[in-house]
Formats: sequence, C-alpha cells, structure tokens
Amino acid sequence: MAKSCPTCGKGTIIVGHYSNRVRATKYNPTGNKRKYPNLQWAPLSDGSRIKICTKCMKVGKHTKIQVIS
Repeated sequence: MAKSCPTCGKGTIIVGHYSNRVRATKYNPTGNKRKYPNLQWAPLSDGSRIKICTKCMKVGKHTKIQVIS
C-alpha cells in the first residue's frame, strides 16, 4: 500500500534543509528527513475500510466515496 492518501493525494515530503551558515560551522548538520502523512483506517459505506489522511477524515470525505463492486 502506498504512503499517500487516495482521496486528496497527500503524500510524503522531504524536510530538514539547513542553511549554508550551518553547513560552514563545526556543528554536525543532519541531512534530510522524510515526513509521511497521518494515514488512518476509515470505514466506507459498504463496511470495507480504506486508509486516508486525518484531514480527509475530519472533513468526511470517506463517507462520500462511492464503492464500485
């Protein structure tokens, strides 16, 4: 399963860029870090479940998904 929300498309981002000033000092700068969206299981109308981000869950997008069977 991909680490992205199927309803809104929110996925991973890379954070932790440091300035050139920090890079030029004696300190040990850390590299980039990958941040993942907060995906949680949400029930659909037919009883199955899907992993969506908490922002979509708060808005209620999982109740509007049409299940094709």
